[in-house]
Amino acid sequence: MENKKVALITGASSGIGKEFAKLHAEQGGDLVIVARSEDKLNHLKDELESKSNVKVTVISKDLGTENATQEIYDQVKALDIEVNYLINNAGFGGVSKFHERDIKDDLAMINLNISALTALTHHFLQDFVKRDEGKILNVSSTASLLPGPLQAVYYATKAYVSSFSNALAEELHDTNITVTNLMPGATETDFGKISGMDKTELFKNTASAKTVARDGYNAMIKGKLDLISGLSTSQKIMMSMVPLTPKKVLLSQIRKMQEVKD
Repeated sequence: MENKKVALITGASSGIGKEFAKLHAEQGGDLVIVARSEDKLNHLKDELESKSNVKVTVISKDLGTENATQEIYDQVKALDIEVNYLINNAGFGGVSKFHERDIKDDLAMINLNISALTALTHHFLQDFVKRDEGKILNVSSTASLLPGPLQAVYYATKAYVSSFSNALAEELHDTNITVTNLMPGATETDFGKISGMDKTELFKNTASAKTVARDGYNAMIKGKLDLISGLSTSQKIMMSMVPLTPKKVLLSQIRKMQEVKD
């Protein structure tokens, strides 16, 4: 059965975001795809429109820049596109001790992972509430459930995303709008290479971006509150032990898992 809803997806040029776009197109839904790389977005647009009977709108925008979220919203409105699903997927991380990192990188991370996601949600939620219809999927991380030595800021930004998503879901409990919080484990995307995490113990067993996207998309359609995806058996066992593990021991374990191996 075709799904004629329009989905706006950030970070759509690669990884989980690209897989979200493919999934939605397979359901027959039109798309607004957002990322920095116009070339990659146009390539994806051509691929999706040739395979499925859908319309794909490309918005090339760096979400980290000032006014980017307002400009995206204004462009969507100017094109008279009614967005039904908002998928906030864009984000980045970086591994090393906080005091050794360039503070500009971490502030940019906070801006993208938190500020842009919050602003974009606010823009489109106004319309969702007026129509009493819409679904929001925020891509957080299992990192949101723990402190993250060697990724202190990244873990903290994802804790915000999970908390924010759950709070919004409850605020909207008496509406037809749902907010789903997707918490992937280590996933096989460009994120690992860019952040340096691909050289750590944590990224030895990664889930496929396609699997994580499918799990998250289905959870959004069903209006689920939280979904954890992409964990190996050993990672599931570790996560189940988190509430029982003394915090100092837990912090030491996480740090060791995130140490870059030469």
